[in-house]
Amino acid sequence: MSQASRRAAVFLDRDGTLVEEEDYLSDPDRVRLIPGAADALRRLRDAGFALVIITNQSGIARGFYTERDYRAVQDRIEAEFQLGRVRFDAVFHCPHHPDFTGPCRCRKPGTLLYEQAIQELGLAPDLSWYVGDRWKDLEPARILGGRGLLVRTGYGREQGPGPAEFEAVDDIVAAADRILQFTKG
Repeated sequence: MSQASRRAAVFLDRDGTLVEEEDYLSDPDRVRLIPGAADALRRLRDAGFALVIITNQSGIARGFYTERDYRAVQDRIEAEFQLGRVRFDAVFHCPHHPDFTGPCRCRKPGTLLYEQAIQELGLAPDLSWYVGDRWKDLEPARILGGRGLLVRTGYGREQGPGPAEFEAVDDIVAAADRILQFTKG
C-alpha cells in the first residue's frame, strides 16, 4: 500500500476523553459528552481521519457491570455523537483486569485492539494519533508509531509530567485543533 493511500486514524480513549469521567460508567442516563467533543470529532472526520474508540472497561472483570451494561452505555454514546453527525469507524473494548482475569494483550497500554483496528480498517499507525486522559493511553503510539496527546479532562487533570515525546492539551477540542494544525503544516 502506498504512503498516499494509507489512512490515518485518531485512536480515542472513551471515559474522561470523549465523555465526562464517571467511575465505572454503567448507566446510559449518566452519559455526558465532553463539551465540544462532537464538533471536534466531526472536524477530524472531515479532514479524512478514521475515528476509533479503544477503551479499557475493567468494571466488567470486577463485576461492577455486565457486557450488556457496557453495550447500553456505548450505544448511548454513539447515539449522542450521531446527533452531532459523528460516526465511529470502530469501537473496541477490553473487559479484563489483571487482578481478576489475569494478564491480557488488549488492556491498554497493550496493543492488541489497536492492531486489530489497523488490520480491519487498513490504517497507518505511524500517521495516526493516540488521544486519552492517561499517559498509558498514549503508549501504543510509542510501540506502533504515531503521535500521542494527553487531554487534561477526566484523569488527565491528575496526570503529572509525562514522556517528552507526548504533548498535553486542555481537552478533545484542543486535541483536534492540534492534530489539524499539525496536518496542515
